[in-house]
Amino acid sequence: MAANIELKYFNTFWLKKIKTITDVAPDSTATITSVSGVNFNTFWLKKIKTITDVVPGKTGINFTSRSGLVFTVSANVALTEANVGQEITINWTASGTNYTYSSTITSRPGDLDEFAVADAPPAAIPAGTPIIFGKIINFDNIPQAYASTPASDWLIEESRIRGGYNNTSVDFGVKAYLVEDEPRQSHKFSGLIHSGVFNSRTGFNATNQFSVGEDITRTIDPANGSIQRLYAEDTNLIIFQENKVSKSLIDKDAIYSAEGNASVTSRNLVIGQNVAYAGEYGISKDPESFAVNGYRKYFTDKDQNVVCRLSMDGITVISNYGMTDFFRDKLSKANSGGIRGGWDAHNKQYVLCMTGPNLDESSGAIQSFVTLSFDDKVKGWTSLFDYEPNQILSLNNDYFTANSGKLYQHYTLAPNTSDRAVFYGTRYNSNVTFIFNGAPSTVKNFQTINYEGDSGWRMNSFATNTDTALPITESVFATTLEQMQNALLINRFKVKEDKYYADLVNSTPSQNGEVVWGASSSGLKGFFGEVKMEINNAGAGKKELFAVSTGFVQSS
Repeated sequence: MAANIELKYFNTFWLKKIKTITDVAPDSTATITSVSGVNFNTFWLKKIKTITDVVPGKTGINFTSRSGLVFTVSANVALTEANVGQEITINWTASGTNYTYSSTITSRPGDLDEFAVADAPPAAIPAGTPIIFGKIINFDNIPQAYASTPASDWLIEESRIRGGYNNTSVDFGVKAYLVEDEPRQSHKFSGLIHSGVFNSRTGFNATNQFSVGEDITRTIDPANGSIQRLYAEDTNLIIFQENKVSKSLIDKDAIYSAEGNASVTSRNLVIGQNVAYAGEYGISKDPESFAVNGYRKYFTDKDQNVVCRLSMDGITVISNYGMTDFFRDKLSKANSGGIRGGWDAHNKQYVLCMTGPNLDESSGAIQSFVTLSFDDKVKGWTSLFDYEPNQILSLNNDYFTANSGKLYQHYTLAPNTSDRAVFYGTRYNSNVTFIFNGAPSTVKNFQTINYEGDSGWRMNSFATNTDTALPITESVFATTLEQMQNALLINRFKVKEDKYYADLVNSTPSQNGEVVWGASSSGLKGFFGEVKMEINNAGAGKKELFAVSTGFVQSS
C-alpha cells in the first residue's frame, strides 16, 4: 500500500538579548499569544541601550507643527528621551472642546526635533502645547528600527513541527557543534564550483547540494586575474577573466592529436577541460561592457585600451577598424566601472558608453562621456551619440536604455515625425564630420562645396591645414525678388538640379606676401580639408545626406 509522508521545516526565530523587560515597559507583558490568528511560541527580543534608558514622564517639550504623521517639536529630544514604541500624550482645548490625544512613536526620521507617530490627532494642535512622553508600550516597529548586535544575537529553532500552540514536538537529540572564535573566509577569485542538477521535466532540484565527495571544482589560471563574467553557449562555458578569455567544456574533454587537431570526447565531469582563446585579451574589471548577438560577443579590455569581438573565428580587435588612437586615449581616461556596453537590436549595432573626467573635448564643450556604435556590416564605428545610458538592453527587437532610474525606448517615432534626435527629453542637432584628402601630396585650392540630399543642411566649418572658411547656411527657396537679392548677399547653399552648391569664402586673415582682392578671398589652400555638416532637428523631420563633394584646383 502507498503512504504519503508530509514533512515540514522547523520554524526559525531570531532571539535578541535584552536587559530586562521591566526596564522598557514595567506594566506591560512580554507574552505574545497570537497576531492575526497566527500563534507564536517565541518572539523577538532585543537588547538596545537607547530603549532601556528611556525615562518615562519626559516634559518641557512643546508641539510646534505637523506634516502628516511627522511632528516637529520646540527643542531637540535625545534618543534616550524619545524613541520608537514610546507613548506620547497631548492635552489641549479648542473652541470649548477638550482634546486628549495619545499615540506611539513609529520612527525617528533623523532630526532631533522630529519624530513620526502612528495616528493623526483628532484636531489641529495649537503651537506651544506641551507633550508628555511615556513608556515604551509598542514593540511592533522595534526590530526594524534598531540595528542588529551580532555578539548578542542567536538563531534558534523551536521543537514544534508546525509552530502551533501545543502541537506535537520532536526531540533534536545530541548535536555536534564547533565554535570558531576567529572565523575566516577563503576567496577563490579564479575558481569554479557547481551544484547538483535541476530537472525541469521531473521537478528534481539539487541546486542546493554541493557534494564534497565529488570533483565539483575547477581552478582557472590565476595568473590571468579574477573571473569577471561567465557566458553559457551551446555546451560550453565561456569565461572572461581580467587578462584572458577561455572556455570550459561541459561534460566533455578535448583530445589533441600529434598534428594539433582536437577531437571531443564525453566525460563524466561536469566542468571539463579549459581551453584558452588565442590573444592576450580579457575584459579587465568591466563586465558591464559585455554584449552578445548570436555567436558574437563584444567586450572591452581597458588594460590594453582595445575593444574586442569574440566569434567563431576567435578574438578580433574591432577598435583597430580606424579607431585605434581614439580608444587608446578614451579607454585610458575612463573611470573604473564606467564602461557599459549593449546590443542595439533595432540597428544591429554594438553600443558602447565610456564615462570619465574630461573624456571628450572634440566638440568644444568638455563632456564626461562618449557613446558610440559599431556595425559589423561595414566593419566600422558608425556614429557618436549625445546620450549617456546607465544600462543598455534590447527586448523583442526594441532598443532600450536607462538613465537616472528611468527606462527609455529608442526609435519610437514614425518615419515622417518632425521631433527627432531627442534623448532623455533633450533635443540635439545631427552632424557629420569627414575629410577631403584627394591627391594628398598636392597643395590644393578648395573653391566650392556641394552636397546631395535633403534641404536644411548647413556647413558649420571647413578647415585645411592653413585656412578656414566662413560657415554656409541652409538653402532657402526664394519666391520674391527681395528673397533672391538676400540669397545673393548671404553665404548659403543654392539648389540647382536637385544638388546644393556654395562657394567657399576664406575667413583666414591675410599674411605678408599674399595678394587679396576685395574684402575677402575665395578658396582655401591646403593639403586636405576637414568639413562638418549639420542639420537642425527642431521640426526638421527626416533629413538624409547622400554625398558631399568639393571642387578644387592645384594651387599656384
